[in-house]
Amino acid sequence: MTRKIAFDYDRALDRATDLFWKKGYAETGLRDLLKVMEIGEGSFYNTLKSKKQLYLTCLQRYEDTVVHLRLAALMAAPTAADGIRAFFGAVLDRLDNPETPSRLCMLAAMETEEVLQDSELRKRAREGLETLQGLLCQRLSQDRDNGLLAPSLAPQIIAAVITTYVQGLWRMALVEYDRPGFERQIDAFLTALGL
Repeated sequence: MTRKIAFDYDRALDRATDLFWKKGYAETGLRDLLKVMEIGEGSFYNTLKSKKQLYLTCLQRYEDTVVHLRLAALMAAPTAADGIRAFFGAVLDRLDNPETPSRLCMLAAMETEEVLQDSELRKRAREGLETLQGLLCQRLSQDRDNGLLAPSLAPQIIAAVITTYVQGLWRMALVEYDRPGFERQIDAFLTALGL
């Protein structure tokens, strides 16, 4: 007989996701999670198994909600250039939101020594980066093949450069965030890439 969950699972996951997003994996303790999720230790282990398993579940929840909006903007635009600019627009919109737990993307926050020492978490971090790079590469390749971008454009390299840039953008936003300044930077950066 399956045990019935004795707490609001979705609400608890939302709260755990926000806490991991705000503090990061290494800085989030089990006591903090239990308190914010409003559950006991027994319920936690019976349902969620471990802090790492909860973190992986929260990362998926983050991808399904926050990251999904960015990637949808990237894929829905008529051209790769428009899609990439829309992607960055979605990033800046999230940074503008005062209810966002951190200026650092939850996936970008995985790229710390503590997280990457764990092989399963390292693999998960790599998958997140590869997903973004793959979609960027797909859009760029389509436009190059359709004559909308220069034939000499190297989609894989440009996708990797954009992925690297966005990682730095989130870290710079932690120091100081000025949307008009970031918009000018993004425009100059993409224009230099031929986008």
